[in-house]
Amino acid sequence: MTSRLQDALAAKPHVWGGWLVGPTVIGPEEYAAAGYDYVGFDIQHGYLSDADVALMLRRLEHVPIATLVRLPDAAPAPIGRVLDAGADGVVIAMVESAADAAAAVAATRYAPGGVRSFGPLRASLGIDPIALQERVSVFAMIETTRGLAAAEEICGVDGLTGIYVGPADLAISMGHGPTEAWARRDVFDVILEVQRIATEAGLVSAIHASTGTAGNMLAQHGFHMITLASESQALRRGAAAHLADALGEDA
Repeated sequence: MTSRLQDALAAKPHVWGGWLVGPTVIGPEEYAAAGYDYVGFDIQHGYLSDADVALMLRRLEHVPIATLVRLPDAAPAPIGRVLDAGADGVVIAMVESAADAAAAVAATRYAPGGVRSFGPLRASLGIDPIALQERVSVFAMIETTRGLAAAEEICGVDGLTGIYVGPADLAISMGHGPTEAWARRDVFDVILEVQRIATEAGLVSAIHASTGTAGNMLAQHGFHMITLASESQALRRGAAAHLADALGEDA
């Protein structure tokens, strides 16, 4: 049994995602209607708990969009809960070593290969532990200079699906502003180096772009999975355009 995310990654050269930072039930459906491949739920920085996400995931069983959940660390209990609720994959923040990445993988695997506890919540997914864990994708976020230094070791961890680059924190860790990842050559060069290392290791290269323009540029540089705007960004852009239309101004 494969997940929607696995199917999209296998079929498409570029997989596009939206992002959710608040408990909206409309957002995922709108992303799906717009043609996005996946939506990410942000427990690390968003106004969401794993319980909020679990409820939102249950509503998406018949909505044609894949799902990811970003968590602040590899604590097994929250990871297990969102996977039990049907998430296609998890993104673990601030991974800085192979040990961190291995802990993330272990949290998604049942014994003897991991530490995930058995507790399925979605009847449609069945109760076969092997099938349940095989449908899960695991992404390690590289977003610090320590993570950069350990990139090759991280990419060598068995069971990892891909590397997810966090440009804002990476820029900060290199002494720049959080919005300077695309403008600073030193930051962009290491972003491309991470993409190269991940691809050569047979892993998915993923990244947070924050805009469609940046997403297009990153796709041209070889990234496979690219998150575009959050629902708050999309709302702000749409709201500004509607107001400009009403005022007879250029958006």
